[in-house]
Amino acid sequence: MKKVTTVRCGENESVESALKRFKRKCQKDGIIGDLKKKQEYLKPSVRKKEKQKAARKRAAKKSRY
Repeated sequence: MKKVTTVRCGENESVESALKRFKRKCQKDGIIGDLKKKQEYLKPSVRKKEKQKAARKRAAKKSRY
C-alpha cells in the first residue's frame, strides 16, 4: 500500500510553514513510523522478544504508580 501525502501552499504562505504542515501530516498519517520500521529487517523471533520486553517495561512502569 502506497501512501501519498500532499500539501498545497497558499499564495502568501512561506515554504517553512508549508514544510511544517507537511511534516505534521506525515506524522499523523504514520508514514514516519513505517519508514523507521522498514529501515532494517527484524526476524520474527527478535520482533517477538522486543514486544515482550516492551510489555514487561510497561507492566513495571504501571506497577510503580
